[in-house]
Amino acid sequence: MPRLIDPGTDPAITLDALVETLEQEHWDPRDEDSFAAMGPWLARLGRNRRFLSDLAIVELERRFAGQQDSAYGAQVLMLRPPGTRYALRANFWPAREDAVVKAGGTAPFFYDLPHDHNFSFLTVGYLGPGYWSDYYLFDDAVVGVPGEPAHLIFDQRARLDPGKLMLYRAHRDVHVQLPPDQFSVSLNILGATPAQAWRTQYRFDVATDTVTQAMTTTASEALVTLATRLGGDAGVGLAAELARRHPHPRMRATALTALAGALAPTSLHEAAERAMDDASPLVAHAARTLLARIVSISDGDVRR
Repeated sequence: MPRLIDPGTDPAITLDALVETLEQEHWDPRDEDSFAAMGPWLARLGRNRRFLSDLAIVELERRFAGQQDSAYGAQVLMLRPPGTRYALRANFWPAREDAVVKAGGTAPFFYDLPHDHNFSFLTVGYLGPGYWSDYYLFDDAVVGVPGEPAHLIFDQRARLDPGKLMLYRAHRDVHVQLPPDQFSVSLNILGATPAQAWRTQYRFDVATDTVTQAMTTTASEALVTLATRLGGDAGVGLAAELARRHPHPRMRATALTALAGALAPTSLHEAAERAMDDASPLVAHAARTLLARIVSISDGDVRR
């Protein structure tokens, strides 16, 4: 399960005091011990029983002006705009019987969805009994292909009790999050790194112990498909170049797949054959899938 941290007993602090500490202290979100050392400061903010309600009132009065840069939905209240090393947020966790869950389902809250994280984060229980989780250990030794064995190891079911402080470690801690018994709130410090967008978050099937989905997509990955469909020869040429030379295998695989339907069959076959020699198993798998698709289409044409 995530790393448990002694929250200490130091007195409550303000949100501004936490931000000042995070800005001035020398800590690294990529280093587990360094990041964990900031946990007791988050716990001290958690002992401040007024700051969150005060902030919520301010946001309501300002028509949520402070949330304009937030990429999250209504489940999250950003406590400060994201910085280069971290982001601060409050997460709201309704119970399964609460009206918002009955109306909109559990998907917006990631309940019942086995997943890891592509970033590390500190969390402390702030309000209510806390959400439950079934925790698994994961060694991240996967390619990321759907159906691939995940080798998850079940640890335990536990709850984020009030005041409980934990560090979720990127690509190590997997959990199936379950609704709390009553509405709850947690506070988070999310670690941020320049390479984070290219670190893949996974969804799992714990019944079959397999990877089911890579949940991370960058804007450039989404645009490469658009480029092959609407960008003419220039867009197709760019995608072909990305499939060959982009430094990240996820983009090479995405660009290769995007070429399907954009290249002539012979050129597409050549691109897929070339990608079969890629050092990344993810790209090689995309190439095999594409070649199988080409063969299937060719067989269908012959039969017709």
